[in-house]
Amino acid sequence: MADQDVPKDFFEFMQKMWNPMGFPIPGMIAPTMNVEDLEKKIAELKAVETWLTMNTGFVQMTIKTLEMQKAGLESLQAAGKAAADQHNKKATNKKTPQ
Repeated sequence: MADQDVPKDFFEFMQKMWNPMGFPIPGMIAPTMNVEDLEKKIAELKAVETWLTMNTGFVQMTIKTLEMQKAGLESLQAAGKAAADQHNKKATNKKTPQ
């Protein structure tokens, strides 16, 4: 392993583990002792959580809608194939002498 990949201290290692994108986490190295800042950060994170939950719901709904469309198309294709087979069967029966 290269020397550059080895964290120089434990806090840097933890920050890289919990935050692989490298965005600074303010409370990770020196915890904030201001209650107002913590309340603001909690409110911000709850807003992000709500937004992510809402978007997860939209994605799940989109997936279900696409699955329903797929099932509908498969049903129509199966019905069309069955009708074509039935039509071909009748046409074949008319051509053969009895």
